Amino acid sequence: MSNFLHILSTAVSTEQLTIILIVTASVFAIFILIAVVKMYKLKAENKKLMETNAFENDLDETYKDFTGGHLYGDN
Repeated sequence: MSNFLHILSTAVSTEQLTIILIVTASVFAIFILIAVVKMYKLKAENKKLMETNAFENDLDETYKDFTGGHLYGDN
């Protein structure tokens, strides 16, 4: 009988459980909000970088034919 009373005294009440769940949900909501804000900032930075010519400089190289090598017997 003593064990049963000890278990009942350490049980979490409904109010305590509700507070714990609200705090946990709030923490996760803050993390999700931070992630969404970072996503929009990265999208804006990516759009700005794509509008500049820095990315296009890498694409200006002409195509080089590599099929004339010795592996294809085309010497």
